[in-house]
Amino acid sequence: MSAVDEHTSTQAIHDLASALWFGGSVMGVAGVNKSGADLSAGKDRIAVAASAWHRFSPVQWASIAAVLVTGTRLTRSSSQRLALQEGYARTGAIKVGFVLAGAAATAYASYCGHEIARAADAAERRGEPVAVKDATTPTQHTPDDVATWQRRQRVAQTVVPLLAGGNIVCNAALVQSYRLGATTRGVLGRLHLR
Repeated sequence: MSAVDEHTSTQAIHDLASALWFGGSVMGVAGVNKSGADLSAGKDRIAVAASAWHRFSPVQWASIAAVLVTGTRLTRSSSQRLALQEGYARTGAIKVGFVLAGAAATAYASYCGHEIARAADAAERRGEPVAVKDATTPTQHTPDDVATWQRRQRVAQTVVPLLAGGNIVCNAALVQSYRLGATTRGVLGRLHLR
């Protein structure tokens, strides 16, 4: 396989993994979390969404790992651009920041999901009804500890697609920097000739 073929396949895997991470996260926030509202029991509203997120989790983490691995390979293959093209390294560093922050937000959202389930079980053992609007939206009757974790999870799960989307935007900028005009401007900028 030639270096060009390898770069193309690495870029394709990176783009597909980024799309999966972003799209799956949006689907979870917009669809999975809200679908529990169709169920009658509050704890079921939490459990159904938790089950769906749990089933998606291996796919989500595989996509994040693929983004990290292929991103590292793409960076290594672009070492000359990092040194010669103004703005390339800065955009790459921002992209890495989005990926790492997105991975951390994904992990925290998952942790919040476990804490919601734990708090809901504890509330049931105390004889408190677990009334919720949907998986991440409490009502005025939701036990305080459940509501706290729901709010935290809702924020974390909203942040994930924003960060995953930031990764995609930075990647688009990096790919566009390969165009002749962008390369020329970047090199001239690095040499302070612009």
